[in-house]
Formats: sequence, C-alpha cells, structure tokens
Amino acid sequence: MTANDLATLTGRPSNEVAPWLQPLGVAMAEFQINTPAREAAFLAQIVHESDGLRAVQENLAYSASRLPEVWPRHFYLAPDEPDGRLDANLFEHRPEALANVVYACRMGNGPEGSGDGWRYRGRGLIQLTGRSLYGEAGAALQLDLVNQPDALLQPAAAARAAGWYWQHIQGNKLADPATQQAFEQLTVAINGALLGQQHRELLWKQAQSLLGAEA
Repeated sequence: MTANDLATLTGRPSNEVAPWLQPLGVAMAEFQINTPAREAAFLAQIVHESDGLRAVQENLAYSASRLPEVWPRHFYLAPDEPDGRLDANLFEHRPEALANVVYACRMGNGPEGSGDGWRYRGRGLIQLTGRSLYGEAGAALQLDLVNQPDALLQPAAAARAAGWYWQHIQGNKLADPATQQAFEQLTVAINGALLGQQHRELLWKQAQSLLGAEA
C-alpha cells in the first residue's frame, strides 16, 4: 500500500493522506491484515467509515428534522404525538446533549447525567462507541482510553483501534472469501446494517485492483 493507493481510495491528494500510511501499516501488521483480500476489505471499510480518513470523531450536530429519522424511539416532531419521546427541537445542533441522551445506560455508559454518552461518543476510523468498548480496546492496546478517550483522534491510536475492532468482529475470517456475500456480512458486523453498501463495494473493488487482490 502506498500514499498514492490511499489517495485513489479517498479521492484526496497523496500529501493529505500520507500521514496515515505508517499508522495503517503498523495496525494491519499487528492484527494480521496481511493478505491482499484482507487489506482490500479493511481499507474499503475504514475509508467509508471515516469519510476518506477525514472524520475520526462522530458528528452529532443533527437538525431537528433528522433526529426522529435516526432515533425514532427517542425524538418526535409536531404534529406527531410525543408517546414518551423528546421534542427534537430541543436537541437540534446540540451534540453533547444529544449524545448524553441517546447513549445513556447503554454500552457500559452511565445515565444521562454522567456525561458518558458524550465522553465515549464514536471516535477512531471505525468509531468505537460506549465506555465498554473503550475499556476493552484500551486494555488490548495498552492505552488508557477510558481516561483519555481523545487519544483515538490521533492516527496511531485510531488505526490500531480499527485493527483491534476488526479482530474483535473476526474481520479477517469474513474478508478471506472475498465474495460479495462475505463483504456484506462484514459491513453488518461493523455498522449493524448495510448502510452505504454501494459506496463500500465501490471502494472494495478499487482496493482489490490496487492491491492485486482476486476480484
């Protein structure tokens, strides 16, 4: 993998993505992402998840109209009835308040008032979310991510955490067949659904071609 390969996959100038080259190489070696098939699948997924290696932090600045679409159990907008839900207007473009509500009492987080939802919002190339995952990844990587969650904003930690999560979901096993069905299973393991699958598959085919993986 070269800086030009990353530039092709991300659609960005090579000098912008070059700082990611060594961290990604280290992470892929550490977690045995060491065949063209594994590398192509891994790179396709992380490039999609991170918007071309641009975003290493979850964007929670949602409009009021978008909130009920993303979290229908949490928010409503008039003329809909509340049915125990919160008025989306109160959380429009308020990312910290939003994170503390939607991530409260989940994924190892404390209640809304604990601030854990915001503290452990998605970070990294495959965004780790929730106190539990921060703790598990930190223990495995020998990083104190519970007390220093912003470490995942740095390329070295962001890449290693992506490699750890890949291992956590058995990414190599899913990538090895290099079939469309297996790649779809990989997307679901990472994202929970087939969101953005067309773009992921486009990146996967590009990465296969760049790395000499069998299509």
